[in-house]
Amino acid sequence: MKPPEPLILAIESSCDDTSVAVLRGSVPLSNVISSQLVHNQFGGVVPEMASREHMRNIRKVAEQAIHEADISVSQLDAIAYTKGPGLPGSLMVGASFAKGLALSVGKPLISVNHMEAHVLSLLIGEKSPTFPFICLVVSGGHTLLVMVEEWNKMQILGTSTDDAVGEAFDKCAKLLGLGYPGGKFIDDQAKKGNPKAFPFPVAKTAPFCFSYSGVKTSFLYFLREKEPIWIEENLPDICASIQFALLKPLVDASNKALQEFGIGQLGIAGGVAANSSLRSQLSSLCEKMGANFYFPAFEYCTDNAAMIGRAACFKYQQGIFAELSEHTESRLAIGQS
Repeated sequence: MKPPEPLILAIESSCDDTSVAVLRGSVPLSNVISSQLVHNQFGGVVPEMASREHMRNIRKVAEQAIHEADISVSQLDAIAYTKGPGLPGSLMVGASFAKGLALSVGKPLISVNHMEAHVLSLLIGEKSPTFPFICLVVSGGHTLLVMVEEWNKMQILGTSTDDAVGEAFDKCAKLLGLGYPGGKFIDDQAKKGNPKAFPFPVAKTAPFCFSYSGVKTSFLYFLREKEPIWIEENLPDICASIQFALLKPLVDASNKALQEFGIGQLGIAGGVAANSSLRSQLSSLCEKMGANFYFPAFEYCTDNAAMIGRAACFKYQQGIFAELSEHTESRLAIGQS
């Protein structure tokens, strides 16, 4: 007889979203996310503010997640949290809350690699890839192309040599005065524009690596020469053009990986996975190559606790638990969890 799926409470606090979820195995019973709007006025995350907001929010977010899941804390089989990578202060808040809760209810503790959890978010829901598959992980802090052989066996094929694509989106949006986070603002405007209107440079690096510092500098110089009224009148074309330059290396690298490794499954994860143009381009690429394309539901693209719980389920089933003395890590590579 198959043993029952574990009931896990998971906590995610790596950056500026406080999230707590309850999962029964791979199925989320709740996934509560509290976004910190206080950072919007600064055009980016202020680490000290982020940790204070986590301390203010985490208890009520956890209570809401437990309430929505309609369970009691005593029913839980384990408590999971994000070990890293992330902002040190933010990680510490989530880890401390998880350890205190685990200690108080006598439940085992599971630490999870944030980036591996993004990859494994593809395994939430009915339409999921099977191992092995290739995953493009794109967010505000990371840009990775990963070969996923098993839940605990991932190889980084390539990464950004400088900035992450999500950070590039945010910086470009800030230069345009569109607000933070900027990816959605640019994506919405780009739908009305011509992606070939302005030829911003597309980074050319190693086959599976990326670079975004050059295109950001080019975009800055481009805007400096324009009058505000001209920028406003041409905003859709500007957004479509810079989005094209930011996304093309991702599509090209994915294309090359599918061809080189002969794996007919491509997934995308992370906050930038919500970008409509990237989804469309990768979907068309996979259709052309006879491959299957996977992406998480929107609520599992950005930082969320459900993906932490999904990764934790694998560890629970293998009996891999963390000690109360385990430290968080601001820089934690895939394969080091």
